[in-house]
Amino acid sequence: MKTTFSNIFRLGVKELHSLWADKVMLFLICWAFTGAVYSAAMGVSQELRNAPVAVVDEDRSPLSQRLIGALTPPYFKTPESVTIAKMDSEMDHGYYSFGIVIPANFQRDLEAGRRPAIQVNIDATVMSQSFIGASYIQNIFSQELNEYLTGKRESTDPPIQLATRVRFNPNLTGFWFGGVMEVVGNVTMLTIILVGAAVIREREHGTLEHLLVMPLTPFEIMMAKIWANGVVVLLAASVGLMLIIRTILQVPIAGSVPLFLCGAALYLFSAASIGIFLGTLARSMPQLGLLMILTIIPLKLLTGGVTPRESMPEIVQWIMSGTPTTYFVKLAQDILYRGAGFSTVWPHFLAIIGIGTLFFLAAMARFRRSVTQTQL
Repeated sequence: MKTTFSNIFRLGVKELHSLWADKVMLFLICWAFTGAVYSAAMGVSQELRNAPVAVVDEDRSPLSQRLIGALTPPYFKTPESVTIAKMDSEMDHGYYSFGIVIPANFQRDLEAGRRPAIQVNIDATVMSQSFIGASYIQNIFSQELNEYLTGKRESTDPPIQLATRVRFNPNLTGFWFGGVMEVVGNVTMLTIILVGAAVIREREHGTLEHLLVMPLTPFEIMMAKIWANGVVVLLAASVGLMLIIRTILQVPIAGSVPLFLCGAALYLFSAASIGIFLGTLARSMPQLGLLMILTIIPLKLLTGGVTPRESMPEIVQWIMSGTPTTYFVKLAQDILYRGAGFSTVWPHFLAIIGIGTLFFLAAMARFRRSVTQTQL
């Protein structure tokens, strides 16, 4: 037993030396948990912000000017007054997300009890802003018109009072979610890439065959790759979580960071086992790259980190429940967002350990066989 642990430790140190010599990979790891997390959080916002608006005001009345003035930052840029021809041309070129046409005699018809229509043209290619912005414009105009006609911003008093309480994200700040999920996604991506590439690199250089003829077992070789690369990714994820998420983005972390890191360590074992398994399937680095595309993209998009799993088809939910990433995403959201303790997330811990063990055993069964196939 002592010899086994010694072999695993020394082989892991060898992996760390190899990684230290690969400066490009080191830069990728640093970027993945710093600049990539920040840019993903701040650059891919689902909120309406600074949407460009063009207005054709054919009425030119105090009421029309009041409606135009109600479209204010930070949701909208200051509306630009244009002609209909210019609005059509500029929207065709993508300069405006919204084009509003207020017809002539709008205020007079409204005061006369008629129901004049305001035309709102929407560039639906800007999907994240178009649907939210249309709702914002409707609500803003409705409140302004109700206040103009009745003196109240609300049209009618509802029969009940709805008391809304937003938990875990009171201000509905979108980048709180995106930044943390980017850390989770990069843990998956880098772990699988690092371990899988290490297997392929040693096979291409011939060092893997040398290891297998030494008094070493596939278990020792695999565990060395898992702990060495796992430590690197875990340290990088800790820096990203504490430096970028908590300090720079100022995202409040509700739960225990050590508990999350314990779950991440278990997940690293599972993800690294997947990486070794893919390394045993591929015979070259290009083949491994293609397998990475087929593996990492579904693990990132279909496990609840981008969209809720409940909105996906049941067959997709059933398939992805066999991956450890699904449970790691749940674990991360429960701990970091909702402040859950071990009594809540222990089923996710067990699922990650169980699925990771299955992938580890499958990879170990193929490990020596894959080397033999390469030599043929």
